[in-house]
Amino acid sequence: MSSAVSAPLAVVSEETIAALFERLRARSAALRQENWEARAARLRKLADWLSRNQPRIQQALYADFRKPGPEVDLSEIYTSQIELQHTLQHLKQWMSRRRVGTPLPLFGARGWVQPEPKGVVLIIAPWNYPFYLALDPLISAVAAGNCCILKPSEMTPATSRLLRELVEETFDPAEVVVCEGDKDVSTALLRLPFDHIFFTGSPQVGKVVMRAAAEHLTSVTLELGGKSPVVVDETANLRDAAEKIVWGKFLNAGQTCVAPDYLLVHEQVRDELVQQIRAATRRLHDPAGEGVQKSDSFARIVNSHHFQRLSQLLEEGQRRGGTLEMGGIVDSTECFIEPTLIDGVPEDAGLWREEIFGPILPMRTYRTLMEAADFINQRPRPLALYLFSRSADHRRYLLQHAPSGGAAINDTVVHLMHPELPFGGLGNSGMGRCHGRYGFDTFSNLKGVLQQRVGATTVKLLYPPYTPKVRRMIALVMRWF
Repeated sequence: MSSAVSAPLAVVSEETIAALFERLRARSAALRQENWEARAARLRKLADWLSRNQPRIQQALYADFRKPGPEVDLSEIYTSQIELQHTLQHLKQWMSRRRVGTPLPLFGARGWVQPEPKGVVLIIAPWNYPFYLALDPLISAVAAGNCCILKPSEMTPATSRLLRELVEETFDPAEVVVCEGDKDVSTALLRLPFDHIFFTGSPQVGKVVMRAAAEHLTSVTLELGGKSPVVVDETANLRDAAEKIVWGKFLNAGQTCVAPDYLLVHEQVRDELVQQIRAATRRLHDPAGEGVQKSDSFARIVNSHHFQRLSQLLEEGQRRGGTLEMGGIVDSTECFIEPTLIDGVPEDAGLWREEIFGPILPMRTYRTLMEAADFINQRPRPLALYLFSRSADHRRYLLQHAPSGGAAINDTVVHLMHPELPFGGLGNSGMGRCHGRYGFDTFSNLKGVLQQRVGATTVKLLYPPYTPKVRRMIALVMRWF
């Protein structure tokens, strides 16, 4: 099976977890005083580790679910390097005071925003991109000056062990540690009074994390998921759209939080788009014509549990009237599911109700863009929205009428790689933002500071007792603003 491993996880006990937390909390006060060079030095050590350990990262991801090496390079290593480089380039600026203007009633005062570390933070990483989605928030947390406990997923044990080794080889154990283990370890961690929790995973588990955080009034960032739509209108370049949809949907065997979850295509171009999707799938995943299962460019489902879940969704869709337009082959011995396009599945079937998180793409047609937007808005807010269109009016309409965490026009998934864009969900798909400056701010307390002159100040003119003169001054201030 694709998730087979040779050694058990280094599970830590609840007592050890509590001791680790106290050690990090004791160290966090010193980190608060450090300058940007000290933080940058830690990030450079991490960047150096990445540059020296590409084969180890590839091997771990292949052991967990046969992820192709080039795909590891692009989606796990390169994305981490981009985040590191961008953070190192801007860290000094991000840490600096951010001057703000002064309103007239506070004439003579100065104000600024002063970022400071939150303290000790917890990062709970998912299994689908187990390396990148652990490092991305870790980079921001370290840049912001925090101590950190990283909890990787037990479902990708080879990568979890590698992350532990990375942290042990790169960071001071009083500053960053990895806690491996199952949900019992996560439960023990969530009992502690962290200063921030960054969770990536499903909405169901996100609710558990949020309830636990509420016990300590801990702030949270929830990077969740949902059913992200891709809309192809009648003006789209269909070959271009098909290739980008195929890449974005079947990357990592569909196990991507921002993968297109369902396809809405204008009825006029439906048949041609289906043909283009078939052709693009052959070009990307079956160029030799031997079947996708023999391709070395297609990953596997992470474990038998998720394979069975996906197989059942596909079987139900077919049993209830769905028609396979492409794919449909499944093989439990390899946790393999062929890239699949299915039409005619009723709206109350699981493929339309649940986030698929696999290489199955249900589709349906629409007649007007209003109809497509209404269909999207009948479901929880998606993490991503994709539109393929050459019409500026159509692009403007859908962005305005279909709320989502993020969006890409004439592409899929790649907005996640842009370090200047905030990334995060909306409603059921999450809360909070990460990447670049937004990630730094997530792990910082943005302290607002006002420095007033000693002695006379315009505000004193408004102090009680509220004599006629003071009342006239207050009335003047209110009229002015």
